Amino acid sequence: MQKTELVIFDCDGVLVDSEWLASKIEAKLLTDAGLAITAEEIGERYSGLTWKEILLDVEKNSDVVLSAAMIDQAEKLVDMALERELEMIEGADRAVHRIKMPKCIASNSSRARLAISLGRTGLENLFEPHIFAAHEVGNNKGKPDPNVFLHAASVFSARPENTIVIEDSVHGIKGAMAAGMRVIGFTGGSHTYPGHADRLTEAGAETVINRHALLPEVIEAMGSWRDI
Repeated sequence: MQKTELVIFDCDGVLVDSEWLASKIEAKLLTDAGLAITAEEIGERYSGLTWKEILLDVEKNSDVVLSAAMIDQAEKLVDMALERELEMIEGADRAVHRIKMPKCIASNSSRARLAISLGRTGLENLFEPHIFAAHEVGNNKGKPDPNVFLHAASVFSARPENTIVIEDSVHGIKGAMAAGMRVIGFTGGSHTYPGHADRLTEAGAETVINRHALLPEVIEAMGSWRDI
């Protein structure tokens, strides 16, 4: 049986229920700019990407002209919503407590955004100081680049093949797979959609769960799956 050396959590949509808050704000800003899109479509199409990356994709694939001011506008509105409304995804704290092996967070969010989210939900102390923002470590590239995952593994001297990542997005799974890591897909956030689990499996997740209560046992079981 292969021993798991490190467990890496995504933050948004895995630990905290932030994706739907951000998607509502981003959908309204894009619709006001001339691109009719719903929060559900934002979640399905762009989950795991930063707002700046979403805007770049919209400009590339549509005729809508976007203002640079939209970047700061969305960031401020999302931060305000997080400070007022953000909740931890049910059972996240208990699952983290039950996982006794080394663990950390690897996210596309900024360190400042992570401080808001994890501070409000009381999760920060469960991971400090091992909270990594992709655009602030290594080569500063975000998911789906493997940068933040490889950085986390190097901090813990963990072998990628013995590292398990919990992700809710296709982009995140692609990054973890590119780093040579194993992935558990998670669909327990409010932003989940029909076919979500299938998309995560197709991206490379070995299994998909929708409740944190299942996580410790699944991590333990994955050690034996490799030996079959």
